[in-house]
Amino acid sequence: MTGKFPDTVINRLTLYHCILIDYIKNNLENITSSAIASLLRIDDSQVRKDISLLKNTGKSRVGYNVLELKQSIEKTLGFERPKNAFIVGAGNLGMALANYNNFQDYGLNVVALFDNDKNKIGNKIKEKQIYDIEKLPELAKKLNIEMAILTVPMAAAQDIANFLVKSNIKYIWNFSPTVLAIPKEVEVWNENLMGNFLQFSYKIGK
Repeated sequence: MTGKFPDTVINRLTLYHCILIDYIKNNLENITSSAIASLLRIDDSQVRKDISLLKNTGKSRVGYNVLELKQSIEKTLGFERPKNAFIVGAGNLGMALANYNNFQDYGLNVVALFDNDKNKIGNKIKEKQIYDIEKLPELAKKLNIEMAILTVPMAAAQDIANFLVKSNIKYIWNFSPTVLAIPKEVEVWNENLMGNFLQFSYKIGK
């Protein structure tokens, strides 16, 4: 891929990928842009425009080859470049993410978890060790880990984020319900679960 795609395009590509996985599970070989557009309730021309950025070409009245389109999206989004990460916070959400089976299919490998609860330290989740948070800088350096998935409570999030920055973590996937103050050289992705729900709640209540 040359250049960078806007976040809105990347978000749609991830949704296309989910649809393609379902098609493959149902042994369907081709898919049309109109079928994708109908499922996502977006304009057909937008789907065609997005797919054209991948240099994929479909066939008239047949559509796109499902497997080829899926592989193009995976190549564009970097699935073939594995990314190792730590989960910081071994609470309910952190444990759920550690137990999620499909991360590796998307190129994400959770190496270990970290917490400050001595009752959790030393336990394992699917062969992933839970370490004392104080060991994170040492292990991040030893294993060359630059990405952390942050799942700590709101009250602790900023302090832990500061600790991650000092530990040379360059990428933070933030599941904590707070906006972090982070240096510009560190990339942060905010997974705003409650924010998404509130948008949905607003629509329900209208």
